[in-house]
Amino acid sequence: MSESFDFVIVGKGMMGAAAARHLSLGGARVALVGEPGDWAKHRGVFASHYDNARITRTIDNDPIWARLARRSIERYREIEEASGIEFYYEVGCLIAAPAPSSGFDYLDKVVLARDGLDVDAPLIVGEELAKRFPWFRFPQHYAGILEARGAGYVNPRALVRAQTIAAENSGARVIRAEVVSLEEAVDCVIVTTKDGQSVQAGRVIVAAGGFSLSTALLPRPIDLTVKARTVLFAEVGAEDLARFAGMPSLIGAAFEQEKSYYLLPPVAYADGKHYIKIGGDPTDRILASEPAIREWFRGNASGEAADHLRGGLSEVVAGFKPVSTHFSPCVTSFTRHGYPYIGFASDRIAVLTGGNGQAAKSSDEIGRLGAALVMGGRVDVGEYETDFAIAYR
Repeated sequence: MSESFDFVIVGKGMMGAAAARHLSLGGARVALVGEPGDWAKHRGVFASHYDNARITRTIDNDPIWARLARRSIERYREIEEASGIEFYYEVGCLIAAPAPSSGFDYLDKVVLARDGLDVDAPLIVGEELAKRFPWFRFPQHYAGILEARGAGYVNPRALVRAQTIAAENSGARVIRAEVVSLEEAVDCVIVTTKDGQSVQAGRVIVAAGGFSLSTALLPRPIDLTVKARTVLFAEVGAEDLARFAGMPSLIGAAFEQEKSYYLLPPVAYADGKHYIKIGGDPTDRILASEPAIREWFRGNASGEAADHLRGGLSEVVAGFKPVSTHFSPCVTSFTRHGYPYIGFASDRIAVLTGGNGQAAKSSDEIGRLGAALVMGGRVDVGEYETDFAIAYR
Protein backbone atom coordinates (compact mmCIF):
# COMPACT_ATOMS: atom_id res chain seq x y z
CA MET A 1 0.00 0.00 0.00
CA SER A 2 1.41 3.38 -0.99
CA GLU A 3 2.06 6.14 1.52
CA SER A 4 -0.82 8.59 1.83
CA PHE A 5 -0.77 12.40 2.14
CA ASP A 6 -3.27 15.21 2.11
CA PHE A 7 -1.39 16.90 -0.71
CA VAL A 8 1.44 16.03 -3.08
CA ILE A 9 3.30 18.77 -4.95
CA VAL A 10 4.92 17.65 -8.19
CA GLY A 11 7.84 19.97 -8.89
CA LYS A 12 10.40 21.09 -6.31
CA GLY A 13 11.04 24.47 -7.85
CA MET A 14 10.37 27.94 -6.49
CA MET A 15 6.56 27.77 -6.77
CA GLY A 16 6.23 24.16 -5.65
CA ALA A 17 8.53 24.51 -2.65
CA ALA A 18 6.64 27.64 -1.59
CA ALA A 19 3.29 25.83 -1.82
CA ALA A 20 4.70 22.98 0.27
CA ARG A 21 5.78 25.40 3.00
CA HIS A 22 2.42 27.12 3.16
CA LEU A 23 0.50 23.83 3.21
CA SER A 24 2.77 22.44 5.92
CA LEU A 25 2.34 25.56 8.01
CA GLY A 26 -1.40 24.96 7.76
CA GLY A 27 -0.99 21.54 9.36
CA ALA A 28 -1.46 19.41 6.23
CA ARG A 29 0.41 16.19 5.51
CA VAL A 30 2.48 17.13 2.47
CA ALA A 31 4.91 15.42 0.10
CA LEU A 32 7.11 17.52 -2.18
CA VAL A 33 8.38 15.53 -5.15
CA GLY A 34 11.12 16.94 -7.35
CA GLU A 35 14.02 16.09 -9.60
CA PRO A 36 17.51 15.44 -8.24
CA GLY A 37 19.74 18.49 -7.96
CA ASP A 38 22.80 17.22 -9.87
CA TRP A 39 22.59 18.84 -13.32
CA ALA A 40 25.56 16.93 -14.73
CA LYS A 41 24.27 13.44 -13.90
CA HIS A 42 20.52 13.94 -14.14
CA ARG A 43 18.87 12.80 -17.37
CA GLY A 44 15.26 13.64 -16.55
CA VAL A 45 13.37 16.92 -16.20
CA PHE A 46 15.22 20.09 -15.30
CA ALA A 47 14.33 23.15 -13.28
CA SER A 48 15.17 26.74 -14.11
CA HIS A 49 16.45 27.60 -10.63
CA TYR A 50 19.97 26.20 -11.19
CA ASP A 51 21.38 29.68 -10.77
CA ASN A 52 22.57 32.08 -8.06
CA ALA A 53 20.83 35.33 -8.95
CA ARG A 54 17.38 36.50 -10.02
CA ILE A 55 16.22 40.09 -9.81
CA THR A 56 13.68 40.94 -7.14
CA ARG A 57 11.75 44.18 -6.85
CA THR A 58 8.24 45.54 -6.36
CA ILE A 59 8.44 48.15 -9.12
CA ASP A 60 6.88 46.73 -12.26
CA ASN A 61 4.91 47.88 -15.27
CA ASP A 62 2.03 45.62 -14.20
CA PRO A 63 0.21 46.20 -10.88
CA ILE A 64 -0.66 42.52 -10.40
CA TRP A 65 2.95 41.39 -10.69
CA ALA A 66 3.98 44.29 -8.44
CA ARG A 67 1.57 43.08 -5.75
CA LEU A 68 2.63 39.44 -6.10
CA ALA A 69 6.23 40.55 -5.63
CA ARG A 70 5.46 42.82 -2.67
CA ARG A 71 3.66 40.04 -0.78
CA SER A 72 6.58 37.65 -1.38
CA ILE A 73 9.31 40.14 -0.47
CA GLU A 74 7.52 40.88 2.81
CA ARG A 75 8.08 37.24 3.80
CA TYR A 76 11.70 36.78 2.66
CA ARG A 77 13.22 37.37 6.10
CA GLU A 78 10.62 35.10 7.72
CA ILE A 79 11.63 32.27 5.36
CA GLU A 80 15.33 32.89 6.01
CA GLU A 81 14.76 32.73 9.77
CA ALA A 82 12.63 29.59 9.54
CA SER A 83 15.25 27.77 7.44
CA GLY A 84 18.55 29.28 8.55
CA ILE A 85 19.44 29.95 4.90
CA GLU A 86 20.20 33.38 3.45
CA PHE A 87 18.92 33.90 -0.08
CA TYR A 88 17.96 37.60 -0.32
CA TYR A 89 20.41 40.41 -1.08
CA GLU A 90 19.05 43.95 -0.85
CA VAL A 91 21.26 45.73 -3.36
CA GLY A 92 18.41 47.68 -4.98
CA CYS A 93 16.93 47.55 -8.47
CA LEU A 94 16.98 50.14 -11.25
CA ILE A 95 14.60 50.10 -14.21
CA ALA A 96 15.91 52.17 -17.11
CA ALA A 97 13.84 52.93 -20.20
CA PRO A 98 12.82 55.80 -22.48
CA ALA A 99 11.60 58.66 -20.31
CA PRO A 100 7.88 58.93 -19.47
CA SER A 101 5.70 60.55 -22.13
CA SER A 102 8.27 59.60 -24.78
CA GLY A 103 5.87 57.42 -26.75
CA PHE A 104 7.00 54.24 -24.99
CA ASP A 105 4.88 53.97 -21.86
CA TYR A 106 6.83 51.37 -19.86
CA LEU A 107 8.03 53.80 -17.18
CA ASP A 108 4.62 55.49 -17.10
CA LYS A 109 3.10 52.14 -16.11
CA VAL A 110 5.86 51.50 -13.56
CA VAL A 111 5.03 54.85 -11.95
CA LEU A 112 1.33 53.91 -11.73
CA ALA A 113 2.08 50.53 -10.13
CA ARG A 114 4.65 52.12 -7.81
CA ASP A 115 2.20 54.75 -6.61
CA GLY A 116 -0.57 52.17 -6.17
CA LEU A 117 1.57 50.32 -3.62
CA ASP A 118 3.23 53.44 -2.18
CA VAL A 119 6.74 52.22 -3.02
CA ASP A 120 9.69 54.51 -2.39
CA ALA A 121 11.24 54.50 -5.87
CA PRO A 122 12.04 57.93 -7.29
CA LEU A 123 12.21 58.79 -10.97
CA ILE A 124 15.70 59.85 -12.06
CA VAL A 125 16.14 61.80 -15.28
CA GLY A 126 18.77 63.57 -17.33
CA GLU A 127 22.36 63.89 -16.17
CA GLU A 128 21.43 62.69 -12.69
CA LEU A 129 20.98 59.15 -14.07
CA ALA A 130 24.60 59.00 -15.24
CA LYS A 131 25.88 60.53 -11.99
CA ARG A 132 23.99 58.13 -9.75
CA PHE A 133 24.99 55.02 -11.71
CA PRO A 134 28.51 55.46 -13.07
CA TRP A 135 28.80 51.78 -14.03
CA PHE A 136 26.08 52.05 -16.66
CA ARG A 137 25.78 53.82 -19.99
CA PHE A 138 22.25 54.64 -21.21
CA PRO A 139 20.89 56.46 -24.27
CA GLN A 140 20.36 60.18 -23.67
CA HIS A 141 16.56 59.93 -23.78
CA TYR A 142 16.45 57.34 -20.97
CA ALA A 143 15.22 57.81 -17.41
CA GLY A 144 15.33 55.46 -14.47
CA ILE A 145 13.26 54.39 -11.47
CA LEU A 146 15.27 53.17 -8.49
CA GLU A 147 13.91 50.98 -5.70
CA ALA A 148 16.77 51.04 -3.21
CA ARG A 149 15.06 49.20 -0.34
CA GLY A 150 13.13 45.96 -0.60
CA ALA A 151 14.77 45.08 -3.91
CA GLY A 152 17.93 43.52 -5.32
CA TYR A 153 18.27 39.83 -6.06
CA VAL A 154 17.53 36.40 -4.66
CA ASN A 155 19.62 33.25 -4.98
CA PRO A 156 17.00 30.87 -6.42
CA ARG A 157 18.91 27.71 -5.46
CA ALA A 158 19.12 28.94 -1.88
CA LEU A 159 15.49 30.07 -1.96
CA VAL A 160 14.31 26.59 -2.94
CA ARG A 161 16.49 25.05 -0.22
CA ALA A 162 15.10 27.51 2.31
CA GLN A 163 11.47 26.82 1.37
CA THR A 164 12.13 23.07 1.39
CA ILE A 165 13.81 23.08 4.81
CA ALA A 166 11.07 25.27 6.26
CA ALA A 167 8.46 22.86 4.88
CA GLU A 168 10.33 19.86 6.29
CA ASN A 169 10.57 21.59 9.66
CA SER A 170 6.77 21.80 9.59
CA GLY A 171 6.44 18.09 8.78
CA ALA A 172 6.59 17.89 4.99
CA ARG A 173 8.32 14.96 3.33
CA VAL A 174 10.65 15.54 0.38
CA ILE A 175 10.94 12.81 -2.26
CA ARG A 176 13.84 13.40 -4.63
CA ALA A 177 12.63 11.56 -7.71
CA GLU A 178 11.10 12.30 -11.09
CA VAL A 179 7.35 11.82 -11.45
CA VAL A 180 6.34 9.79 -14.48
CA SER A 181 2.58 9.51 -14.04
CA LEU A 182 -0.50 10.74 -12.19
CA GLU A 183 -3.54 8.46 -11.97
CA GLU A 184 -6.77 9.97 -10.71
CA ALA A 185 -8.82 7.45 -8.75
CA VAL A 186 -12.23 7.83 -7.10
CA ASP A 187 -10.94 9.20 -3.80
CA CYS A 188 -7.27 10.08 -4.45
CA VAL A 189 -4.51 10.69 -6.97
CA ILE A 190 -1.74 8.10 -7.30
CA VAL A 191 1.68 9.61 -8.02
CA THR A 192 4.33 7.27 -9.45
CA THR A 193 8.02 8.13 -9.78
CA LYS A 194 10.64 6.91 -12.20
CA ASP A 195 12.34 4.79 -9.53
CA GLY A 196 9.12 2.92 -8.76
CA GLN A 197 7.91 4.79 -5.69
CA SER A 198 4.20 5.39 -5.37
CA VAL A 199 2.36 7.81 -3.09
CA GLN A 200 -1.21 9.00 -3.01
CA ALA A 201 -3.00 12.18 -1.99
CA GLY A 202 -6.44 13.70 -1.87
CA ARG A 203 -5.21 16.49 -4.13
CA VAL A 204 -2.07 17.09 -6.21
CA ILE A 205 -0.47 20.32 -7.36
CA VAL A 206 1.51 20.16 -10.61
CA ALA A 207 4.15 22.88 -10.36
CA ALA A 208 6.52 21.64 -13.03
CA GLY A 209 7.35 24.85 -14.87
CA GLY A 210 7.73 24.30 -18.60
CA PHE A 211 7.44 20.56 -18.04
CA SER A 212 3.78 21.10 -17.17
CA LEU A 213 3.37 20.51 -20.91
CA SER A 214 3.90 16.81 -20.19
CA THR A 215 0.96 14.63 -21.19
CA ALA A 216 1.78 12.34 -18.24
CA LEU A 217 0.97 15.00 -15.65
CA LEU A 218 -2.26 16.69 -16.67
CA PRO A 219 -5.57 15.32 -17.99
CA ARG A 220 -5.61 17.85 -20.86
CA PRO A 221 -2.93 20.11 -22.37
CA ILE A 222 -2.76 23.67 -21.06
CA ASP A 223 -2.04 26.69 -23.24
CA LEU A 224 1.55 27.24 -22.15
CA THR A 225 4.22 28.69 -24.42
CA VAL A 226 7.75 27.66 -23.45
CA LYS A 227 10.58 29.76 -24.85
CA ALA A 228 14.25 28.83 -24.94
CA ARG A 229 16.48 31.37 -23.24
CA THR A 230 20.23 31.93 -23.11
CA VAL A 231 21.99 33.67 -20.20
CA LEU A 232 25.54 35.00 -20.30
CA PHE A 233 27.94 35.04 -17.35
CA ALA A 234 30.84 37.49 -17.44
CA GLU A 235 33.60 36.82 -14.92
CA VAL A 236 34.69 39.80 -12.83
CA GLY A 237 38.35 39.82 -11.84
CA ALA A 238 39.25 40.28 -8.19
CA GLU A 239 40.82 43.65 -8.96
CA ASP A 240 37.51 44.89 -10.44
CA LEU A 241 35.15 43.86 -7.63
CA ALA A 242 35.63 47.06 -5.63
CA ARG A 243 34.72 49.07 -8.74
CA PHE A 244 31.28 47.49 -8.82
CA ALA A 245 30.51 47.96 -5.13
CA GLY A 246 27.02 49.41 -4.78
CA MET A 247 25.83 48.32 -8.24
CA PRO A 248 22.08 47.51 -8.22
CA SER A 249 20.24 44.95 -10.29
CA LEU A 250 19.22 46.48 -13.62
CA ILE A 251 16.34 46.08 -16.04
CA GLY A 252 16.70 47.81 -19.39
CA ALA A 253 13.33 48.11 -21.14
CA ALA A 254 12.85 49.15 -24.75
CA PHE A 255 10.14 48.90 -27.37
CA GLU A 256 12.29 46.47 -29.36
CA GLN A 257 12.90 43.02 -27.83
CA GLU A 258 16.51 42.99 -29.01
CA LYS A 259 17.23 46.17 -27.02
CA SER A 260 15.70 44.92 -23.77
CA TYR A 261 17.75 43.10 -21.16
CA TYR A 262 18.26 42.41 -17.48
CA LEU A 263 21.57 42.46 -15.62
CA LEU A 264 22.75 41.32 -12.19
CA PRO A 265 25.70 42.84 -10.29
CA PRO A 266 28.72 40.62 -9.52
CA VAL A 267 27.51 37.54 -7.65
CA ALA A 268 29.62 34.74 -6.17
CA TYR A 269 29.04 31.28 -7.67
CA ALA A 270 29.97 27.77 -6.57
CA ASP A 271 33.31 27.90 -8.42
CA GLY A 272 34.42 30.75 -6.15
CA LYS A 273 34.30 33.31 -8.97
CA HIS A 274 32.10 36.38 -9.34
CA TYR A 275 29.99 36.90 -12.45
CA ILE A 276 27.83 39.65 -13.88
CA LYS A 277 24.84 37.89 -15.41
CA ILE A 278 22.94 39.32 -18.38
CA GLY A 279 19.91 37.98 -20.21
CA GLY A 280 17.59 39.12 -22.95
CA ASP A 281 17.30 36.97 -26.08
CA PRO A 282 16.91 39.06 -29.24
CA THR A 283 14.47 36.55 -30.75
CA ASP A 284 12.15 33.82 -29.50
CA ARG A 285 12.60 30.10 -29.96
CA ILE A 286 9.51 28.09 -29.02
CA LEU A 287 9.94 24.68 -27.37
CA ALA A 288 6.69 22.96 -28.28
CA SER A 289 7.04 19.67 -26.38
CA GLU A 290 8.57 18.09 -23.32
CA PRO A 291 11.28 16.28 -25.36
CA ALA A 292 12.23 19.61 -26.95
CA ILE A 293 12.63 21.19 -23.51
CA ARG A 294 14.81 18.30 -22.31
CA GLU A 295 16.99 18.56 -25.41
CA TRP A 296 17.40 22.32 -24.92
CA PHE A 297 18.50 21.93 -21.30
CA ARG A 298 21.04 19.25 -22.27
CA GLY A 299 22.47 21.43 -25.02
CA ASN A 300 24.79 24.42 -25.02
CA ALA A 301 22.15 27.16 -25.49
CA SER A 302 22.41 29.66 -28.37
CA GLY A 303 25.80 30.98 -29.43
CA GLU A 304 24.11 33.73 -31.47
CA ALA A 305 22.13 34.90 -28.45
CA ALA A 306 25.30 34.80 -26.35
CA ASP A 307 27.11 37.01 -28.89
CA HIS A 308 24.19 39.45 -28.77
CA LEU A 309 24.40 39.55 -24.97
CA ARG A 310 28.18 40.13 -25.05
CA GLY A 311 27.58 43.11 -27.30
CA GLY A 312 24.84 44.42 -25.04
CA LEU A 313 27.03 44.04 -21.97
CA SER A 314 29.84 46.04 -23.56
CA GLU A 315 27.38 48.84 -24.38
CA VAL A 316 25.71 49.00 -20.97
CA VAL A 317 28.68 48.44 -18.64
CA ALA A 318 31.22 50.84 -20.01
CA GLY A 319 34.86 49.75 -20.02
CA PHE A 320 34.26 46.37 -18.40
CA LYS A 321 36.54 43.62 -19.71
CA PRO A 322 35.48 40.20 -18.42
CA VAL A 323 38.15 37.71 -17.42
CA SER A 324 36.06 35.08 -19.20
CA THR A 325 32.50 34.48 -20.36
CA HIS A 326 30.28 31.45 -20.66
CA PHE A 327 26.59 30.92 -21.34
CA SER A 328 23.88 28.50 -20.27
CA PRO A 329 20.37 27.40 -21.29
CA CYS A 330 17.21 28.36 -19.47
CA VAL A 331 13.50 28.45 -20.33
CA THR A 332 10.63 30.82 -19.65
CA SER A 333 6.99 29.71 -19.60
CA PHE A 334 4.27 32.09 -20.75
CA THR A 335 0.53 31.81 -20.12
CA ARG A 336 -2.23 33.17 -22.29
CA HIS A 337 -3.16 36.01 -19.90
CA GLY A 338 0.37 36.82 -18.71
CA TYR A 339 -0.12 35.74 -15.09
CA PRO A 340 0.48 32.36 -13.41
CA TYR A 341 -2.00 29.58 -13.98
CA ILE A 342 -3.48 28.73 -10.57
CA GLY A 343 -6.48 26.44 -10.85
CA PHE A 344 -7.89 22.94 -11.05
CA ALA A 345 -7.30 20.90 -14.20
CA SER A 346 -9.63 18.20 -12.79
CA ASP A 347 -11.41 17.46 -9.52
CA ARG A 348 -8.19 16.51 -7.71
CA ILE A 349 -5.30 17.82 -9.86
CA ALA A 350 -4.38 21.51 -9.67
CA VAL A 351 -1.90 23.49 -11.77
CA LEU A 352 0.58 26.06 -10.50
CA THR A 353 2.79 27.22 -13.36
CA GLY A 354 3.58 29.97 -15.84
CA GLY A 355 6.20 32.37 -14.50
CA ASN A 356 6.10 34.66 -17.56
CA GLY A 357 9.70 35.65 -16.80
CA GLN A 358 8.69 37.28 -13.50
CA ALA A 359 7.95 34.53 -10.99
CA ALA A 360 11.24 34.09 -9.10
CA LYS A 361 10.73 37.21 -7.00
CA SER A 362 7.02 36.45 -6.54
CA SER A 363 7.17 32.71 -6.01
CA ASP A 364 6.25 32.67 -2.34
CA GLU A 365 2.96 34.50 -2.91
CA ILE A 366 2.21 32.34 -5.96
CA GLY A 367 2.84 29.27 -3.80
CA ARG A 368 0.55 30.65 -1.09
CA LEU A 369 -2.23 31.12 -3.63
CA GLY A 370 -1.74 27.54 -4.86
CA ALA A 371 -1.88 26.24 -1.29
CA ALA A 372 -5.08 28.19 -0.64
CA LEU A 373 -6.58 26.72 -3.82
CA VAL A 374 -6.15 23.07 -2.85
CA MET A 375 -7.00 23.63 0.81
CA GLY A 376 -10.11 25.71 0.24
CA GLY A 377 -11.19 24.70 -3.25
CA ARG A 378 -10.76 28.11 -4.86
CA VAL A 379 -8.11 30.74 -5.56
CA ASP A 380 -7.89 33.54 -3.02
CA VAL A 381 -7.87 36.49 -5.45
CA GLY A 382 -9.22 39.20 -3.18
CA GLU A 383 -6.56 41.83 -3.95
CA TYR A 384 -5.78 40.78 -7.52
CA GLU A 385 -7.49 41.91 -10.73
CA THR A 386 -7.32 38.44 -12.28
CA ASP A 387 -8.61 34.97 -11.44
CA PHE A 388 -5.38 33.24 -12.63
CA ALA A 389 -7.59 30.85 -14.61
CA ILE A 390 -6.04 28.08 -16.69
CA ALA A 391 -6.37 28.32 -20.45
CA TYR A 392 -6.35 25.15 -22.51
CA ARG A 393 -5.21 24.38 -26.02
